[in-house]
Amino acid sequence: MYGNRGVGAFAGRRASAVVLGAALLMTGCSSSDGDSGKGPDAAGAEITQQPKDSNPFWVNPDGLAARKVAELIHDGKKSEAEQIRKIAEQPVAEWISPENPQEQARGYTEAADKAGRTALLVLYNIPHRDCGQYSQGGAADGNAYRAFVDAVAKGIGDRPATVILEPDAVLHLVDGCTPQQFHEERYDLLSGAVDKLTALKNTRVYLDAGNAGWGNPDQIHEALKRAGIDKADGFAVNVSNFYTTEDSIDYGKQLSSKVGNKPFVIDTSRNGNGPYTEGKADERWCNPPGRALGETPTVKTADPLVDAYLWVKRPGESDGECKGGPKAGQWWADYALELAKASD
Repeated sequence: MYGNRGVGAFAGRRASAVVLGAALLMTGCSSSDGDSGKGPDAAGAEITQQPKDSNPFWVNPDGLAARKVAELIHDGKKSEAEQIRKIAEQPVAEWISPENPQEQARGYTEAADKAGRTALLVLYNIPHRDCGQYSQGGAADGNAYRAFVDAVAKGIGDRPATVILEPDAVLHLVDGCTPQQFHEERYDLLSGAVDKLTALKNTRVYLDAGNAGWGNPDQIHEALKRAGIDKADGFAVNVSNFYTTEDSIDYGKQLSSKVGNKPFVIDTSRNGNGPYTEGKADERWCNPPGRALGETPTVKTADPLVDAYLWVKRPGESDGECKGGPKAGQWWADYALELAKASD
């Protein structure tokens, strides 16, 4: 099977700007045409930060899930609001879109820093992204990508940030998905991005390294080295996927042993019930039914090599137009409720 597919959290969205206090510039990372943030604002959801010692990542009090909670409360749907609150009250990654990336990175990191927390960001703009699937796109060429990364770096500055770098980009170099003629450029772009971001004073960078279900570490460790893993703070596994935390730790530890014992982070956003095993194997990743929220984000994990459990994929947002879902990255209320209820 291929990698995460549909991993994009902003595909199909339009850009729009919303100001959070005086600091945060939102640019459509949480909104689609059907979710523009109009109606009750997120203030009614009363979202606060998690305890810093175990969960130092920033909870966006004006995030899409928070706005959905406020809307449900406004509509008198209190039980549904409390289910979606399970998503809204946890830190989820902000996926930086190509429109105004410097302003986005600055807005998120300034708001996080003001709250005494670390911003969790995802860069997902590599040229020839997702091999033409649901989240296809990315920067027009190498120079456009370098400019994108430069802008993000300027936006972050010296403020604390944790960056998940390019989900699927390395995996698709070794699974036959990305055409050969793009390989050398991609390695150069990824390595350059690692250099640029790790040079920042308070930024940690984790290079995406696939998931426990796609293959084995022997197939990707050399590619990770070419992409700059030696210079990164570590790697990320299970982004936008559903493999259990236990299986993800096993996969990550095997891979770590081949890349200098680098630590790693695990996306636990939707892995509470593990992977979907029915239907066609190459479609199991896309909006599978019966899944649940996984472990909440924390730096207190089950293994010293695991730096954190994170919610990289934004729970409640579609993987793509499959199984009745909307476009990739758009909010799917029914699916969000299923994830939350199944985690009880």
